[in-house]
Amino acid sequence: MADKLPSPPALDPLTEADLAARAAQARQWAYAPYSHYFVGAALLTASGRVYDGVNVENAAYPDTICAERTAVFKAVSEGEREFTAIAVSSEGGGSPCGSCRQVLSEFGLNTRVIIADAEGNITNRTTVRDLLPDAFGPEQLNQ
Repeated sequence: MADKLPSPPALDPLTEADLAARAAQARQWAYAPYSHYFVGAALLTASGRVYDGVNVENAAYPDTICAERTAVFKAVSEGEREFTAIAVSSEGGGSPCGSCRQVLSEFGLNTRVIIADAEGNITNRTTVRDLLPDAFGPEQLNQ
């Protein structure tokens, strides 16, 4: 049996609430004319900056991008590589999809994931590691 990995440090409840509120506020910018499922995300980086993101749908459905990946790509495009937490807000408090879990895992399995409903009420707290056990990462590649 593998040793249990240490948990990431807990976030301050006010920080969690602020991220959830920012994710809920970002939902207003989502482009979801087909599903009408509006999602917002707020990504806290180790530098203290917060990047928001929304889902952007496309008539060619596979070209749609989720809010979580939008936030990650914005942060990475500005030089960020270390993430502390991400809050995701949607109707019913949906969890990140598999693609978003994989992208988040690239930057750290200990990233906190805060799941909130459309109003920003926190419904779940977890980590990328818990959402994506046995994640595929750089160590699996032949380098």
